[in-house]
Amino acid sequence: MPRTALVPRRFRLPAADGSILPGLALALGLALLALALQRAAGIPGLGPMILGVGLGIVLRTCAGPIPQTGPGLRFAMRRLLRLGIVLLGLQVTVAQVAAVGLGGLVAITLTLALTFVVTRAVGRAMGVDGRLCDLIAAGTAVCGASAILAANTVTRGRDEDVAYAVACITLLGTASMLLLPLLAAPLGLTPEIYGLWVGASVHEVAQVVGAAFAQGDVAGQSGTVAKIARVMLLAPLVMAMGLMAARRGGGSTGRAPMPWFALGFIAMILLNSVIDLPDVLRQTTGSVTTVLLTVALVAMGLETDLSRLRAVGLRPLLLGVFATLFVSATALVLILLLAA
Repeated sequence: MPRTALVPRRFRLPAADGSILPGLALALGLALLALALQRAAGIPGLGPMILGVGLGIVLRTCAGPIPQTGPGLRFAMRRLLRLGIVLLGLQVTVAQVAAVGLGGLVAITLTLALTFVVTRAVGRAMGVDGRLCDLIAAGTAVCGASAILAANTVTRGRDEDVAYAVACITLLGTASMLLLPLLAAPLGLTPEIYGLWVGASVHEVAQVVGAAFAQGDVAGQSGTVAKIARVMLLAPLVMAMGLMAARRGGGSTGRAPMPWFALGFIAMILLNSVIDLPDVLRQTTGSVTTVLLTVALVAMGLETDLSRLRAVGLRPLLLGVFATLFVSATALVLILLLAA
């Protein structure tokens, strides 16, 4: 029996005639460029993952499909993505989540669940493709691009669906980052409540940091902790989506995969909670996580056909606008009721 037969299929590398090196090297090079551009720009809320998918789309549009890169790009979009999400768990501890308080945790959980369910229902009523609808719902409910990538492991949307969802969520999350600080004073929110609101409603982690710290350190710390609690709910959401997809498949051959990486994500949270990891190790794994997720999004951009992206139309964008308004309003009401 060949030795490779003992290795589960999902962990095997491509055969020699389909080397991952050309595509992986291209995606890594563009990811490092995106990281450098993000540092040079210094714009709050403009993360390297967003720049990465943009660079990938631009290169694909200008040069077309690049020969011999397919296996490496697929490796990045699948294996490296899952590894990045697992390592993301090392940035979260149970103690950080508990610091939000019971009322805050209940408000964040209810906001996430309601946003996901209502966005899916409204999207289907609008005639938005089900897979794209799920991606926009997950990105709005949890944590932007990372949640979209994780959710797509079970929804199996097209690359164009993922690129559209990421662009939509990025645009609307940036708008929230700029607008929410202007509403803190008119709404009479304390720094703690304002921070909880931002952490429970703004999409990307970087956008939460930008919006929360705009109202001071207390608001910034409150927003960051609330966002960490929200990120922790990514694994249960993706696993629930996997079960729903498997149930919809019924007796068909297209069975949804079990998102094992979600269990790895939870395991890393527990490990980080019971073991006092050195700050250097935590910072290093955080940087590695950012690189891995950026490489995955660059690969997604390189596989995206912009003409097919334009064909999707404006309805998904309108769905994203609705979802953003819904998550902001729902989070504020629930936080005032349960955590104030």
